[in-house]
Amino acid sequence: MFEKQGEAVSKRDRTRGRIREVALRSFREQGYDGTTMRGIAAEAGLSVGNAYYHFPTKDHLVQELYVEVQHEHVTLAAPALEGVEDLTDRVGIVVRTGLQNLSSWHAIAPQFLTTAIAPGSPNNPFSDESAPARDVVLGLFERAVTQSRNRVPEELQADLPRALWTAYLLVTLFWVHDGSPGQRRTDRLVDAALGILRFALPMLRVRPFRRSVTGIVGIVAGRDA
Repeated sequence: MFEKQGEAVSKRDRTRGRIREVALRSFREQGYDGTTMRGIAAEAGLSVGNAYYHFPTKDHLVQELYVEVQHEHVTLAAPALEGVEDLTDRVGIVVRTGLQNLSSWHAIAPQFLTTAIAPGSPNNPFSDESAPARDVVLGLFERAVTQSRNRVPEELQADLPRALWTAYLLVTLFWVHDGSPGQRRTDRLVDAALGILRFALPMLRVRPFRRSVTGIVGIVAGRDA
């Protein structure tokens, strides 16, 4: 009895893995608009009903894509962070490796905006469904902050990684619309933003400035009070 149950679970996992593999390849080659559940099922050698059983909508497969992209981001960023102690430099590494990781998606990235930008969409980066992918990249920003040599005021420690992640989303949105060669305008924007961060960090010793920054960071991070 238990052996049969184990075999059933194994078959299910293999089927899900096959659908996921085909879907991620389709997203890379066909884009969001060109990827359909019917096409995924056909390439995976499954009925459409079977594909829908494992992934009820295309958006569920987008979540698989989100998680894979964020794990690739970690693979790029983690070794680059080793030995780097300055907070601004560490944040720059996380942001730049993230954009580098997305570079192959630039041509089709606008197709994902409609589903990603709508507040009620499960593919919105702030949605509950996006939590697994969001937590991966939030972990990178937490590592950038907590393992730097810069002393961030205690009242900022908890909120700063999420605020930096939110800023990263805005940079990514700019990058999606950046038609300059090699997205050079985005590179310049990142350089300028990091310059502001580098200037602002020592200023946190000034109480009125720290109080204002703490308030802004708390709002952006989603703190209610």
